[in-house]
Amino acid sequence: MSLKRRIFAKDFKLQVIRQVQAGKSVAQAAREHELHPNLIAKWQKLHTQYAQSAFQGNGHAYTEDAKVAELERLIGQLTIENSLLKKALQAQERLRAEQEGGK
Repeated sequence: MSLKRRIFAKDFKLQVIRQVQAGKSVAQAAREHELHPNLIAKWQKLHTQYAQSAFQGNGHAYTEDAKVAELERLIGQLTIENSLLKKALQAQERLRAEQEGGK
């Protein structure tokens, strides 16, 4: 027996979040809507983190900014590593040239 994953509309997610923000406990909202409390917490986190961009659909468009930022960090890290390796190679070449010149 396979269970089909439920899909919730953006409006429904926002409705549940608003209920919790208005004072309803997460546990109570979860019982009323037959949801797991962790799912509501995840929705709250996404809504806080991405605001209006959250819950845009299956494409996860709001995470593109996070992906771009991660790739930019990776490029910066690789640039630093590349620079360090170039300097180390130049130092090694100078040392080798000095050793050969002294023979």
